[in-house]
Amino acid sequence: MAWSWTVCIFALKYCENVICRSCTNSACFSKKGAETVYLSSRIQNIKPSFIREILKVTAQPDAISFAGGLPNKDLFPVNELNAASSLVFADHGVDALQYAATEGYLPLKQWISDQYKTREGLEVKPEQIVITNGSQQAFDLIGKVLLNEGDPLAMEQPGYLGAIQAFSFFRPAWQCVRLDEQGMNLDDIRKALRCSTHLFYSVPNFQNPTGLSHPNQNREAVADLLRDQDCFLIQDDPYGWIQFSQQRYQSYASLLPNQTILLGSFSKTVVPAFRLGWVVVPEALIDPFLIAKQAIDLHTNSFCQRVLHEYVSSESFFPHLAGIIDNYQAQKQAMVDAVKEMMPEGVSCSDPEGGMFIWLKLPESLSARALLDYCMERKVVFVPGDTFYLGAEDGNELRMNYSCLSAEKIREGVQIMADGVNQLISRSR
Repeated sequence: MAWSWTVCIFALKYCENVICRSCTNSACFSKKGAETVYLSSRIQNIKPSFIREILKVTAQPDAISFAGGLPNKDLFPVNELNAASSLVFADHGVDALQYAATEGYLPLKQWISDQYKTREGLEVKPEQIVITNGSQQAFDLIGKVLLNEGDPLAMEQPGYLGAIQAFSFFRPAWQCVRLDEQGMNLDDIRKALRCSTHLFYSVPNFQNPTGLSHPNQNREAVADLLRDQDCFLIQDDPYGWIQFSQQRYQSYASLLPNQTILLGSFSKTVVPAFRLGWVVVPEALIDPFLIAKQAIDLHTNSFCQRVLHEYVSSESFFPHLAGIIDNYQAQKQAMVDAVKEMMPEGVSCSDPEGGMFIWLKLPESLSARALLDYCMERKVVFVPGDTFYLGAEDGNELRMNYSCLSAEKIREGVQIMADGVNQLISRSR
C-alpha cells in the first residue's frame, strides 16, 4: 500500500487525472498550489453552504442582509447567562468542568421532557433525549445510525439547506416531496414509499426556508400514509417556540409515536454559540444513538448544559422568549407589509405565523439570481430559492430573513429589491 501511494503521488506531479491502483476513484485528490492532498470520496460532491459564503458580503457595516438565519444578538440574555454561569461554579465547582455522560445533563433533559408534556401533551422520557452539538450533529447521528449509501431519503422541497448538506455525506437516494401552503404533496410521499424509503425529513413548523407550516389535516394524512410503514419521520423543530399565533399544530410524535424522531435547539431561543440541541428517539434507537455519539465527541459541552439549565429553569427565560416573539412578529409584519406595498404586481410572499423567514416568489419569467446580482451591487443580500432545492440551478423564488433588522432597514432593503424587480421586468419586455 505504501509503495502504490508513493507512486500515485509521484505520478500526480505529471498528470492530475491519474488513478491510484489502491483507489477506485479518479477524483480523490485536491490540488492547492503545489500541494496535493488526498480526499475521501464522501467530501468530493459536497458543496459549501451558499449562505455561509454569502455572509462574507454582509460584513460591510452598511449592508442590509436578508440572507442569514441568525437570531437577533440584541436579544441575547447576556446578564442572565452571566449570572447562571456564576451559580454553576458556586453550586457545582470542579464537577462542572469534568467529563460527563454521553446522553447529556439529566436535569436539562428532564426540563425538556417537562416542556414536551406541558406544551404538546407528549410523553417523552428523559432517557429518550440525547443532547447534541446543535441540530447539525443530530443530522450526523441519524445518518450514521440509519443511512447506508444509496438508501432512499425523502425531504420536502424546498428544504433546509443545512440538512441537505449534512445528509449528503451519506450519499442517499434523494426522494423529493413538494411543499406548498397545503402542506406536503401526498402523491410524492406515496411515490417515495414505493421506493422503500425508510427516512423522511421535514420542518413542519414555520419552515426554513418558506416560513410555511403544515396544516393539521395534511399532517394527519401524512401520518396515515406512513403509519405501519418501515419509515421514521424526522421532525426538525428549531422555530416551533417562536410562534405569533394561537394555532395549535399537532406534533408528528403524537400521530406516529413509534416512528418519529424529534429534533430541537436552543440556538434560536437562547444563544447559538452554546451549540446545544437535542434529538428524541424511539426507545429502540437509544443505544445505537449513544454509541454513535460516543464515537463522535464523547459528550456535548457539559458546562454549557449546566449553565443553560440554570437559565431556562429561572424566572427569566419565558419573559425572554416572549420578547423574542414580540420583536420577530413586528419585524415579520414590517417585511410582509413592505413587500405588499412596494413590489410590483406578480410578486407574492408567505405570511408565516412564526419563525424567522418569508418566501418570496417573483413572476415566473424572472431570475432570483439576476435580482441578487442587482441587489448585491447596492449592498442588499438574500438567498436565491434554488439553493434549497436538490439539483436546481436558478428559479424565481428566494428566502428573506427578518430577525436582525429594524423596520426602517427592512423597508429600505425591500425598496431596493423592488427597484431591481421592476428593472428585470422592463428588460424582459
